[in-house]
Order: sequence, then structure tokens, then C-alpha cells
Amino acid sequence: MLATRTGGFAVGFRRGWSDWQKDLDGLLKWAKGNGLGVIDVGGDADVIGKKIADAGLKIGTADLRNWRELISPDTGKRAEAVAKNGEYIKAATAAGARNFFVVMLPEKAELPRKENFRYMVESLAALAPVLEKHGGRMVMEGWPGPGALCCTPETLRATFREVPSKAMGINYDPSHLIRMGIDPVRFLEEFADRVYHVHGKDAEILTENQYEYGSEQPGTFRDAMGFGGWHWRYTIPGHGQMRWTKAFEILQGKGYAGAVCVELEDQSFNGTAEGERQGILAGAKFLEGC
Repeated sequence: MLATRTGGFAVGFRRGWSDWQKDLDGLLKWAKGNGLGVIDVGGDADVIGKKIADAGLKIGTADLRNWRELISPDTGKRAEAVAKNGEYIKAATAAGARNFFVVMLPEKAELPRKENFRYMVESLAALAPVLEKHGGRMVMEGWPGPGALCCTPETLRATFREVPSKAMGINYDPSHLIRMGIDPVRFLEEFADRVYHVHGKDAEILTENQYEYGSEQPGTFRDAMGFGGWHWRYTIPGHGQMRWTKAFEILQGKGYAGAVCVELEDQSFNGTAEGERQGILAGAKFLEGC
């Protein structure tokens, strides 16, 4: 199976939404035949975990459920989301999942960020004992969606201070940091001990477009790029600006024992089954050499 040259981290991919990836049996056969030993899945790990294990693969992450309701101003909704996720964590860990993927998107992005932060930490504090009991870990990704929290060093520091459980961790995806202008290597130097999973996704900053459109406003006479904006775009590893070997050196030094999974969001490859297979494998082979 594919593994990185630095650190020997298993290389896999995140299951996408395309029709060809909906055929789980075919997808697992394709993955194993191409040396991909890890797969990130949606919120159905409790159902498909055994099939993945029987195919000789491992689950990298399983999506947590009811993301936005964990950060709801409604106390009842938050409690229900915590309870349902607790049940899912129990079932999914029994099926082979350990890392639970989540983006900290609030139900009401228009509320003050400090208020949503308070709702979030209450839910995380309630989930932490469940994760600890079943050997699970939450891996928060910093996609900067509407009102999203835990995207920047500021909010992550505060989160780990308020909920110090080691069950709280990070899904390290440098593409979002690059897009936001946050140094992804410096970020890793600070937070590597909380990184429990890595997404193999990169980003390219297009300097000419940044001059033309800046970073605060959309273009007026041109549409944004697929899987990007006007001055940036997501890419497969090797087509962007991330220093992957340096990242793996830092992770290796911190004792990281997880995987790195290609998340394909790249206008050069998405859109056809052939292109998506090519993009996943090209990204995986690049990571193997890092």
C-alpha cells in the first residue's frame, strides 16, 4: 500500500459524491488495486465499516452527524445532537472508525461569533467523555464557511483551552490555511500534537488575479474558478504551494501515526470519472514521494 517517503504515513483518499464513488464495492476494489489503503467516509461508518475492513482497507475519518445543531442557540437541539452523535460514535467505533470529521459551522451564522463559540464548547465538552470512553477522537477541519469556528489559530487555542480533552483534535488541511493567508507550516509547528488526520489537498494563490481582484471582493466581469475563488483555487497535492515534505517531517517528529488522504477538489480533474480517478492517483503518488 502507498505510504509517504517521510514518516511512512499511509496514503488514502476521501470518498466523494460522484456516481462512480457511490458504488462502494467497486470503489473499494479500485482503491485496493491502486495501493490506497485508507478511505474517509461520510456519516455511515456504522453501516459500511465492516465492508471496508473486509476489503482490507481502514477508515481514515467518519463524518460526525448534525454538525450545525451542535452549535445551535436552542438548548434542546444541542442536547439532541450530542445524544445522537454519542450513539453514532459508539456504533461507528465498534465498526472500525476512530476519527470523527467535523466542520464547526453554526446553525445561525448571523449570531455573534463569541456566542456561537460558547454553544460549540458546551457541545464539545459533552461529547468529549463519549469519545474518550469509546476510543474516538474528533478531528475539526478549518474550512472557512459561513460563521465557521476552529479555522484559525485564535479559535483553536481557545477551543483546546476550554475543552482540554485529548479527544479533541484537528483534521489538518493546509489548503484552507493557504487560502486564508495563514502559514500552514507555522500552524503545524504549533498544533502538530493535536493533528490526528491529514487531508492531501493543496491550494494555489494566483498572484495576477490577486492584483486584478484583490482578496476582499468578487470579480465583476468574471466568475470564480471551480473549487476556488477569484485569486485562489484548491488543487491536488503537488499543484499548489504546500511544502509537504516539511509537513511530514514535523508530524514525524511529533509521533504522528495517522494517514494522509487525498480530498479531490480541483477543477482540473473533477467532473468525470476518468479525471477524478486520475486526480486522486496523481495526488497520492506525489505524496508517496514526499
